[in-house]
Amino acid sequence: MNVTILMPCLNEFETIEACVKEALAAIRAAGVSGEVLIADNGSTDESCAIAQHAGARVITIHRKGYGSALQGGIEAAYGQYILMGDADGSYDFSELPKFLEKLHAGHDLVMGCRFPRYGGTIQPGAMPWKHRWIGNPVLSAIGKLFFASPIHDFHCGLRAFRKEAILNLGLKTTGMEFASEMVVKASLANLKIGQVPITLRPDGRSRPPHLRSWRDGWRHLRFMLLYSPLWLFILPGLLLSTLGAFGFILLIAEPLQIGTITFDLSSLLVSSITLLVGFQVFGFGIFIKAYAVNAGFLPGKEYWLNLTKGQIVEWGIALGMIFILCGTGYLIHATLLWKAAGFGPMPYQAMLRMVIASTTGIGLGIQTMVYGFALAVLGLER
Repeated sequence: MNVTILMPCLNEFETIEACVKEALAAIRAAGVSGEVLIADNGSTDESCAIAQHAGARVITIHRKGYGSALQGGIEAAYGQYILMGDADGSYDFSELPKFLEKLHAGHDLVMGCRFPRYGGTIQPGAMPWKHRWIGNPVLSAIGKLFFASPIHDFHCGLRAFRKEAILNLGLKTTGMEFASEMVVKASLANLKIGQVPITLRPDGRSRPPHLRSWRDGWRHLRFMLLYSPLWLFILPGLLLSTLGAFGFILLIAEPLQIGTITFDLSSLLVSSITLLVGFQVFGFGIFIKAYAVNAGFLPGKEYWLNLTKGQIVEWGIALGMIFILCGTGYLIHATLLWKAAGFGPMPYQAMLRMVIASTTGIGLGIQTMVYGFALAVLGLER
């Protein structure tokens, strides 16, 4: 069988019949052999019976969730190519030939694009304003930035793909974030991705949609962040470390006067904490990225694997000892000054400046050595 049109279903009795008939007509019009497959996710109405009567094949997916229904449907599909879309009447399945043309040209995943600026059409009342102007544009922009994806409409529900290519991605999420996972993993796996303009119609149901804007939007964003340690940990950590180090260097010797504003011990302490926290986040990001590449969760260059091999422990100890020696030197100097004063009261400014420098250096040294050992653990034979 050449094509499967797959629809997840949960109590869609109002629209399921029209969707199935439209999909079957699209298969006939395209001149291909195909089926309409309904992945039912626990409907308590007549959706399954209506769909079967209209000519669809119905399977039951017991694990709850949009992603679970689609995963089960993809595995059960007979077609070499799968076009998936919602069963609420919002997508026009007669646009099947656009997707098949791209698939036959060698694309692995073909996304629909609803936005008019890219050739799509959103009919009046088809998309809430917060989805059209906030949610979809923001999340799509983040997806393009994080994963170098060419997709303009990251969360379009009408998309087609080669079954084998998508199964090889090992998709796991069970909720609405499944839509993001498919695009993210396809981009990371360097699959050939295309897109076609489509029309979005108003939802044909009288009840509210299953989608919960803020909850599901956060799940999409969280997934993209977790799959991008560079943007979640490494770059923010590097930025914090740089800002903290800059302030620390400027203030370690003496206060800084800019016009009528004086930056002194409080600013030095803030810079020190910023440097330590930033370095910790940066190091953790390096560890996560190296682990993900080493375990095969994320693609990566050879240098990420090299971080877990060789003399990473020795380098970590050497660099860490340099930081610790610098910090210890400041601490010894402060102790000697205190001793010379008979271990009595000391000038507050000078003493606290040395103590902050000391603890910062020792903290950086310990963190560096710990990261060296942690990365070396990843290189152990399993």
